[in-house]
This record gives sequence, structure tokens and C-alpha cells, in this order.
Amino acid sequence: MQLSKTEEQLMQYLWKLETALMKDILSQYPDPKPATTTVATLLKRMTNKGFVAYVLLGKSRQYYPLVKKKDYFGNYISGIIKKFFNNDASQFASFFTESTNLSKAELEDLRSMIDTKIKNK
Repeated sequence: MQLSKTEEQLMQYLWKLETALMKDILSQYPDPKPATTTVATLLKRMTNKGFVAYVLLGKSRQYYPLVKKKDYFGNYISGIIKKFFNNDASQFASFFTESTNLSKAELEDLRSMIDTKIKNK
């Protein structure tokens, strides 16, 4: 399941904070900050989607992510490869290396990572 852009932004804050009360989440937003009700609505939707949970602390809710950032990003990239590159990682890699302005050092780092992954398979 995918998050909307506004949900992703909020999720970024939760990943950073690990656990947070509403006031902690609101403090992460730049000015002008969204209304508390807006953030509460987003949190409710994200809870229903299974991305966020909370524990009650008195009358307050302490929110925490149920999905790790790495897992979400991995699924997101897999979806992009499937949707735009016919599920062909080579096409994605070709597009990525040709359409980004990577330096020679960055490309060599990528090759090193790939070589290490190949050795470990």
C-alpha cells in the first residue's frame, strides 16, 4: 500500500522521531504549520492503512511507525521498477545512471556495491 505525499511527509517525521506525541510531530513541520486536526486525520488514515500505531498515555496518544523506512522505500522502488521499467531492474539501472548527473566517484561506489552484492550471492 502506498502513502500520499502528505502522509509520506508525516511518516518521515515519525521515522526521525521514532515515537512522538502530537506536539512533537507538529514541531517538525515548517511554518505555517498545519492544523492539529489535519495531522490527526492523516494519523488516523495512516493507522487504518497499517503504517502507524499508538499507545495511550493518559489522554494523549504516542505515535510510532509500524513500517521501517528501509522497507517502505524498498517497496516504493520495486513499484517504480515494475510500473515504469517492465519489472526490469537493468532498464532502471540504465535509466538511473544515464539520467542522473553522477560523478565518476559515485559511479565507482555503485559498482563497488554491486560487486560486493554479487560476491555475497
